[in-house]
Amino acid sequence: MYEAYIQKAVKTGAAHAKAFTIDQIVFDPRTILKCMWGCEDFGRLHTCPSAPKSLKIEEYIRVFRHYKSGIIVHCHDKTPCQKISYELERQAFLDGFYFAFSLSDCSICAECKGLTGQPCAAPKRARPAFHSVGIDVFATVKALGLPLYPLKSEGEEQNWYSAVFIE
Repeated sequence: MYEAYIQKAVKTGAAHAKAFTIDQIVFDPRTILKCMWGCEDFGRLHTCPSAPKSLKIEEYIRVFRHYKSGIIVHCHDKTPCQKISYELERQAFLDGFYFAFSLSDCSICAECKGLTGQPCAAPKRARPAFHSVGIDVFATVKALGLPLYPLKSEGEEQNWYSAVFIE
């Protein structure tokens, strides 16, 4: 169904792209714990679940359960993952999927303006991370047969994921 989006993702730099159905997304409100006590920037970034305009985790989960399907994008670097998923969101919107929405760990700016108390530099493109909206990324991508594991050293290849909820 989403073959053209998958091909576009891989052509523009994704290591993998895979279609999913909403029942394959593992929702778990405990993900907020890793944000609160695992991220040194919690409460400071514009896409944080603690941002003033952010929904509560339970609200995010309720919203995302209204989707039926989408695409998971796998990259080895955060910035291309964010760019690819946003472009897929844009294309899906232009194709008539007006609720298309991407999730990625925002990397638009070298340093988030939220760290200095300034307004977001790209509010139309900035998106929250998977885990910050109540999605267990590890369980989700593992069930889809994609690689993700805790890194034991800085030299290990990273695995970054984003998603585009389409329908």
